[in-house]
Amino acid sequence: MQTRIPCVLMRGGTSRGPYFLKSDLPADVATRDAVLLAAMGSPHPLQIDGIGGGNTLTSKVAIVSRSAEPGVDVDYLFAQVDVGRALVDTRPNCGNMLSGVGPFAIEAGLVAARDGETSVMIRNINAGALVEAVVQTPGGQVTYEGHASIPGAPGTSAPVSLRFRDISGGKCGALFPTGHRQDIVDGIAVTLIDCAMPVMLVRADALGATATATTAEIEADAGLMTRIEALRRRAGPLMTLGDVADSVIPKPVLLGPAEGATIAARYLTPHAVHQAMAATGGIAIAAAARLAGTVAAEVARPEAPGVAVTIAHPSGIMELGLSVRDGCVEWASVLRTTRRLFEGVILIPGRVWTRPATMAAD
Repeated sequence: MQTRIPCVLMRGGTSRGPYFLKSDLPADVATRDAVLLAAMGSPHPLQIDGIGGGNTLTSKVAIVSRSAEPGVDVDYLFAQVDVGRALVDTRPNCGNMLSGVGPFAIEAGLVAARDGETSVMIRNINAGALVEAVVQTPGGQVTYEGHASIPGAPGTSAPVSLRFRDISGGKCGALFPTGHRQDIVDGIAVTLIDCAMPVMLVRADALGATATATTAEIEADAGLMTRIEALRRRAGPLMTLGDVADSVIPKPVLLGPAEGATIAARYLTPHAVHQAMAATGGIAIAAAARLAGTVAAEVARPEAPGVAVTIAHPSGIMELGLSVRDGCVEWASVLRTTRRLFEGVILIPGRVWTRPATMAAD
């Protein structure tokens, strides 16, 4: 006997995963996580018994519900499902998956569409951030067709504009959790910043690496990867995150100067290098690049006020709008694209969860 759960599979930015209504999942967190593991096929390197893609970028879940908060349309909870371990982590955030939340919410009937464009106010439960998503809705219908493109995703699609607010200290309680713009960890200067995503920023050359290396070159350097993970685990308690051995935050980022961009970055997820750039991670990097005294500011190209921050990553360049005033990040914006890939039900073994009779079936 299997349990049928309504599900929509979407590409969100440069990530992919199922989108669920919160009401269709178990209320108990442990049972919900067991359902997500079964849905994705974890733990298994290929996730062969689920719909995961055997990669951290394709083993992500979005859980959406109508918000009770005044002025907010929907709540969004992101879950990172570990590929090789029976672990579901809701401590991080994902701005790429967030790009699909607005279209999903509209097509699920949670938000009424307007002709032309529809603004969806989203509260990200993971980080506490408030995000306005502007979705293209000609004729009052979501469209995924358009001419916008982002590095790391093929072809063109309709743009989704994301503007992030309330992004400082969502997980760690402060923009700079240690109170410093630089800290020394194991003899290495790092910037520990929580801006949409808690990250540990380090100059690549401080570790004998370059921020323009390919993902394969970085991942093949076992000594470098071990050193980065050791620094990340030391950074966790300093950022008030505690023991982060089983968490994907903070995310480590290698930084360096770039030709044709504000800064070059290689963003780790954290045990592999992102093939492009996470939207939330990009915000943290951009904010640090604009704040004097950080390791990012040391290598970033100076930009005139109001000029977008551009980040060179393995698949191209990400452009971010940013407003920084008196050392505070007021908002950040980024353009993403998304596409609805599949809709229907996912089948979960009954031994994992059997839907109570009181819950409406699909």
